Amino acid sequence: MRSSRHPPAVAAAFQTGLERLLNADKLPRPASFGLLAHAASLHSGGSHAVELLYRHCGRRLKALFAPEHGWSSAEDAGAPVPSSMHPDLGIPIHSLHGAHRTPTADMLAGIDVLLIDLRDIGVRCYTYVATLRYVLDAAAAHGFGVIVCDRPIPLPAVVDGPGLEPEFASFVAPFPAPFLYGMTPAETARWLAKTLKLNLDLHVSTMRGWRAGQWPFGDTAPPWCPPSPGIRAWESARAYPATVWTEALPSLDCDRGGILPFQVLGAPWLDARAILSRVGRAPPGARLHPHRYLSGGRQQNGIRIAITDPAAFRPVALAARLLSAIADVHGPSALWTAPPARLRWFDALAGTAHFCTALQRGASPASLVRQWRREMAQFLDERDAALLYAR
Repeated sequence: MRSSRHPPAVAAAFQTGLERLLNADKLPRPASFGLLAHAASLHSGGSHAVELLYRHCGRRLKALFAPEHGWSSAEDAGAPVPSSMHPDLGIPIHSLHGAHRTPTADMLAGIDVLLIDLRDIGVRCYTYVATLRYVLDAAAAHGFGVIVCDRPIPLPAVVDGPGLEPEFASFVAPFPAPFLYGMTPAETARWLAKTLKLNLDLHVSTMRGWRAGQWPFGDTAPPWCPPSPGIRAWESARAYPATVWTEALPSLDCDRGGILPFQVLGAPWLDARAILSRVGRAPPGARLHPHRYLSGGRQQNGIRIAITDPAAFRPVALAARLLSAIADVHGPSALWTAPPARLRWFDALAGTAHFCTALQRGASPASLVRQWRREMAQFLDERDAALLYAR
């Protein structure tokens, strides 16, 4: 007897934005192309974006562009990257983290459309989004088309952290949105074009078979490749906005060169259990555990962040709780006696001086979170029109 029950729905095979674009044969003709990508621009089966694109358009692919960390995704953070030539295709790889951070007219010569296929993490200070913004600015100025090929981000359902004060706008704070803004690259491009009132020819190619908040595990998922040296796992990408502040606080370590980069917060002198007691109940979406590890040849007493519910996790709010607890347990000088230049870097990352100064004067983390929620209310309303996937 045949069952009357409906068979279970079969999830659509995951496809990145570039794969959807090419599989549908929707590249404009007879246009010539540039491609902004890096080593992490991998697709199902392990094919790289440049391989897929060259297979479809051949010599109409005129130039490649690379963000911070270079075409290899392996250069050190902040290091200038020289331009080069692709060893197989014989076309230029223009660095957008060297002498120029915006494509120049010479770089764009002969290019009708620039495709963008970057693995990003949706954090304002992670500079691939600055490069996206600068490319859109250049497109509006020079009149070339842009197609943003979409990819997942680790925390698409989460908006968290301070907004940007105009005087702190920089390469690590390139637009007025919360620190964690919860948009994929294609959604971000749509929001930027509208918010910045850019007159440009912008198209996006959406993903297929992806639910916001879920990494596309399965046979058709792209293989993992780090988008930068410190983001060596999806878990590191999710924890990054909670621990990136160690860049400005030399007394603290995040195991950047170790096996759990950005997933721990530690120091040789840290009393992890006392700090966890001070933090109190577990933060939403995460568990905190004492964790000893080696970093830079030294034993670190640390706190490991285990994310249990990415949609509920609020990493910047957690950073505020942890930093406040460290200052309470070990005294403010344990954190805030960093050289002035490093504390200015804290403000640059935050896009405001208020985060640092509020913690220094002992403000409660809860008061900071309330302020951030007030700041982000308008952003959330404006963001809705740019979203391409349900949250």
